[in-house]
Amino acid sequence: MSIPRELYPTEDDLPYEEEILRNPFSLKQWWRYLVARADAPFTKRRVLYERALQALPGSYKIWHAYLRERLELVRNLPINHSLYQALNNTFERALVTMHKMPRIWIMYLVSLTQQKLVTRTRRTFDRALCALPVTQHDRIWEHYLVFVSQRGIPIETSLRVYRRYLKYDPSHIEDLLEFLLNSELWQEAAERLAGVLNDDRFYSIKGKTKHRLWLELCDLLTQHATEISGLNVDAIIRGGIKKFTDEVGRLWTSLADYYIRRKLVEKARDIFEEGMTTVVTVRDFSVIFDAYSQFEESMLALKMEEMSDSEVEDEGSNGEVGAEEDVDEEDDRLNVAKLEKKLKEFWLNDDKDIDLRLARLEHLMDRRPELANSVLLRQNPHNVEQWHRRVKLFEGNPTKQILTFTEAVRTIDPMKAVGKPHTLWVAFAKLYENHKDIANARVIFDKAVQVNYKTVDHLASVWCEWAEMELRHRNFKGALELMRRATAEPTVEVKRRVAADGNEPVQIKLHKSLRLWLLFVDLEESLGSLESTRVVYERILDLRIATPQIIINYAVLLEDHKYFEDAFKVYERGVKIFKYPHVKDIWVTYLSKFVKRYGKSKLERARELFEHAVEQTPADAVKPLYLQYAKLEEDYGLAKRAMRVYDQATKAVPANEKLSMYEIYIARAAEIFGVPRTREIYEQAIESGLPDKDVKAMCLKYAELEKSLGEIDRARALYKHSSQFADPRSDPDFWNKWHEFEVQHGNEDTFREMLRVKRSVSASYSQTHFILPEYLMQKDQMQTLEEAKDVLKKAGVADDEMAALERQLAPPENDTKSKEQSRVVGFVSAGVVESNGQKITANNEDIELPEESDSEEDDDKVEIALKEVPDAVFGGLIRKRDEGDEAEDNSTAKNKDSDGPLGALERIKRRKQQAS
Repeated sequence: MSIPRELYPTEDDLPYEEEILRNPFSLKQWWRYLVARADAPFTKRRVLYERALQALPGSYKIWHAYLRERLELVRNLPINHSLYQALNNTFERALVTMHKMPRIWIMYLVSLTQQKLVTRTRRTFDRALCALPVTQHDRIWEHYLVFVSQRGIPIETSLRVYRRYLKYDPSHIEDLLEFLLNSELWQEAAERLAGVLNDDRFYSIKGKTKHRLWLELCDLLTQHATEISGLNVDAIIRGGIKKFTDEVGRLWTSLADYYIRRKLVEKARDIFEEGMTTVVTVRDFSVIFDAYSQFEESMLALKMEEMSDSEVEDEGSNGEVGAEEDVDEEDDRLNVAKLEKKLKEFWLNDDKDIDLRLARLEHLMDRRPELANSVLLRQNPHNVEQWHRRVKLFEGNPTKQILTFTEAVRTIDPMKAVGKPHTLWVAFAKLYENHKDIANARVIFDKAVQVNYKTVDHLASVWCEWAEMELRHRNFKGALELMRRATAEPTVEVKRRVAADGNEPVQIKLHKSLRLWLLFVDLEESLGSLESTRVVYERILDLRIATPQIIINYAVLLEDHKYFEDAFKVYERGVKIFKYPHVKDIWVTYLSKFVKRYGKSKLERARELFEHAVEQTPADAVKPLYLQYAKLEEDYGLAKRAMRVYDQATKAVPANEKLSMYEIYIARAAEIFGVPRTREIYEQAIESGLPDKDVKAMCLKYAELEKSLGEIDRARALYKHSSQFADPRSDPDFWNKWHEFEVQHGNEDTFREMLRVKRSVSASYSQTHFILPEYLMQKDQMQTLEEAKDVLKKAGVADDEMAALERQLAPPENDTKSKEQSRVVGFVSAGVVESNGQKITANNEDIELPEESDSEEDDDKVEIALKEVPDAVFGGLIRKRDEGDEAEDNSTAKNKDSDGPLGALERIKRRKQQAS
């Protein structure tokens, strides 16, 4: 066989050839030769590889490079090409010496897998596993599983491979389960999955929980119930129900579905019923009930379809006449078809049970509220409200209601009850009462009062309901006897026995229940005598369970029977027992009743009671008592004492009520002693430390009083005093009142003084709280000048005088300009400002006023309009004036002619006479 020319070494190859001839077993020389001829055709490189491998058959580097080039050569060729066979032969030759190299095996196995040579690939995989050590098997199994998972691989082959793989690594059983499910091998999948769940050491490499695996097993068993055998499905699912409580509803429906697929319909119904009566959550109950109702509806629909089909068949078969009437009975026994037909026609196997199925479905729907209530009671059997709802479900069925009540009172533990357990006993007794069975109702109540409830109020409620039942049936003596029995104090022996046991029942504390005593008192007042009622009230007071209302009721009872002193003694006991604020109603009632009863006859005792009451009463509640005290003095005592009480009240009440108290004081003083007497009260109020707002209001009222009396100067002084509490920006009403006052009663000087005070107060508030911008201050000043001009024009001042006054009020122009240049906008100076090195006083609020003469000549020029003083000003003193004799008139005339100090009215009258 001739060798082609291109395979012979060229001149460029001679150096490499010489090196190889000198050292044919040098891997380095061969590798340099191959690298140098990297661009040569594969046929030439193949010759080089073969020569190298012949010299170095155990070189992994050369074999690996050679096999990679052969793989690249066949990459784009079809799998039936002849080069694939040459490639496989090369791999086989390589494995003679490279059988311990997993990479060579993997390259070969991947190539065989792509060639779709199933048998050869499987055997090669087995050879690789036999040749390589166990520590390197995982690299082979990875490709082996990919190979057996391909389409076209026989299922039995794949299954056997997976089984072998599990012996190598049991943790990958989930791969086998996935393969079994994909291959529809349900039996082995169920067995394997059950084994996994029974293995406590199993750990899922895919992150699946035992709960999820349980659900997968249940779905597998129920969906393929007819194809899986050998497993106790019922026990498996019930075990999951006990172990996993959050999917109970789904597991019960899965178990029922299993029996439905096995065509065990009645067994499935039993499973549904058992599930609904054992679940403890409403969600699980809803899942089971919905599945149960859907099952019954589907069974009913299926039966109706079968009935319609059978009717059509019967109509077709009615025309045919049987020809086997002469057959012997022995032949009938051997005919299986006829026997089956006869069995179907038997009445116990009647297929026409649509009415029964429909009734079963309706019964299931009607039972839903009862079943749902049972679920809630299984969650908490001590829930009183749910028991009441259960009784209400059986409304109209007394037997079921009685059975429900009996079960409820037996089940509920009063110490663990949610709600009020005594209401069940009461409702149980009322059930008998509504059906005219009073004897059994009494039996129920008698058992109810023996129960150890959590609180005394529950037991007291049962006794009260029992007594009210007796009252409804006109058994008044029985009701009273029940109350005496309930309120009886346990004996010392009973208390000692209970203390020894260490567990004190509520019956020991029942005799201190206020609810029982209130009902007992009501019954005694209605049915008993006064003496028995007083005994009950005294017993309540002795037990120290009385309330202020009980004290008042007791006293009113005694008053109704004309025992006034006893009633007042009860009030005295009440005010000693209780403190504020509970004793307030007792004091008010006691004092009002005492004053109404005795009035003036026991005035000193009443005063002592009021003094004692106001001493014990806190400041925020003492005002009504002081008013009541003052009313007593006005009606039956002395006016001076009444004024003293009012004065004490103004000092005792809190600051927020002082103003109203002073107003009442002033009004009463004016009515009793006349208006001039109120001046002292006004002055006292202003100096008593009232809040600024109240001081201002009091000053305004005082000023109105002085103005009505003609004391203009005193009124003006009050306005000036109260102006310090009124900010012109926020309280314009005050300044408007002073403005009107000056227009009516003042002159030019007093008006200017008012304006000066207003500016001064405004400045003080500005410096204290905030600083106004420059343009706002100028605006306020301009408004003040305009208002002043309008007021003076209305007062009749001439224009020339107005212009002169305006010039006096307005600042000089030069000063204004210098101010604008040296003053920063938005800054109000309160001190000294430097201008051109000179200090200038910045306070321009001081107004130079002309010296006023105090001589009477100037006063004579003022004409004041006179009004008569109304008689109401003098109050009760007007009577003394009318009853005065002539001697007093003469002495008054002498005083007028004397040079002593005169009042304001006398001076005005004398000046008027001199002017005329």
